[in-house]
Amino acid sequence: MEKRKISNNCSNARGRINRGGMEANILAILDSAESHKDSQDAKDDRIDFLEAVRTASFVPENGTPPTEKMVEAVFQILREGKSLELIMSSYELLNEIEKSFPRVYISESSGNGSRDLIVINESLGNMLLFQYLVNVLEGDFVPRINVYKESMKWSFLKECLLNMLLGSRRINYKVLMKDCLSTICGLCQDYAGIDESGCSETSMEKSSENHNNDVTIALLEVQKTTCMAMQKLLIMIMELDISKKQADMKGQTTRADGVRTPLVEIILDELTYDRDILSPFLQVFNDPKWKLELIVQYFLKYTAKPSVRTRRSNSHSEDSTFVGVLKSFSNSSSTKNIIKKIDVEVVQLLLAHAFQAYLSMSSQQHLPGLSNCKEAEIDSSLMEISKNVIAAFNSLRGADNMSNQALGSCGVANISMSILLHLIS
Repeated sequence: MEKRKISNNCSNARGRINRGGMEANILAILDSAESHKDSQDAKDDRIDFLEAVRTASFVPENGTPPTEKMVEAVFQILREGKSLELIMSSYELLNEIEKSFPRVYISESSGNGSRDLIVINESLGNMLLFQYLVNVLEGDFVPRINVYKESMKWSFLKECLLNMLLGSRRINYKVLMKDCLSTICGLCQDYAGIDESGCSETSMEKSSENHNNDVTIALLEVQKTTCMAMQKLLIMIMELDISKKQADMKGQTTRADGVRTPLVEIILDELTYDRDILSPFLQVFNDPKWKLELIVQYFLKYTAKPSVRTRRSNSHSEDSTFVGVLKSFSNSSSTKNIIKKIDVEVVQLLLAHAFQAYLSMSSQQHLPGLSNCKEAEIDSSLMEISKNVIAAFNSLRGADNMSNQALGSCGVANISMSILLHLIS
């Protein structure tokens, strides 16, 4: 009853309290919900909270934007909601907030007819704060992992900030990683058409209309650098996972190190079950080493033969390399089995990006197992891979035609042309 009075008084005293007071009053509704999370009372408290946020933000003619903590609480209800009413109410409220209080908008026309692009500082500030955090984590992580690779002593990485952050009970590791993936793919859509000047044609047109090129370019640049920072964070975590696995095989880890799902597995699960983010992710994720590894592991989910593994075993073999994946397309029977499990379009996309990553690594002379080889040996390996890629596309086309599916020869033609252009250049 007291909580409902708080909710009602919130609208009556709206003009007399500042945003901080409004935030404290409304968030107080959720206090008791934490002590009985799954009860009917907790559900009622959350419904009251959502209604209080809606009332404070939208009922007045000039509503007050909800604070960041209030929006986070609404999002938390959506994420953890166990009833249809809570899930739908929080989802609709978040959409209303985004539409009514956008982070970026165009101002009304001034006397001379010009309009400006207005960017809410909070949005830019959050992205820059995230980049700063990643830079701090990287500054601590890079020297530690370099020393670890030389000494193979897990203690150097065990005490790094990144490992302690991921092991903290205050963050939901899996949810955080999934949020990073969805954000990366979302930001990818925003700057996919950016040219060398740092701006896309569409955004430049809008900028010239608004006479505010600097703001638009700054926003695009911050989005791009935020996306790069998220990719950097993912790569550091995957490097940490690999190192921890190596330390575990050497018996250097203990129960105190905890157990965490490797990030590669989380990414693969998301790419497998949400095909809509597969193409955007492959477009924006540009680290060739890890892109190739992720694609190989994606294929292995459907082609790998079951094997008996122990904690100390090293399961690496040729089958778990790009060469091994290409050999899976060496005959029509195995190719048919693959396209029964993975859509033909997805297979083509994965093979094309894998080969692109392989070419990037070859230009940097960072090919797996060939780091100390001469240029002639690398060229020979590249020639062999190129032939295998062409053979894989031919096998794919043949198996698909036999299955009476409509796959033209353009995929094979395009990849073959890319290979030839690279070899003759």
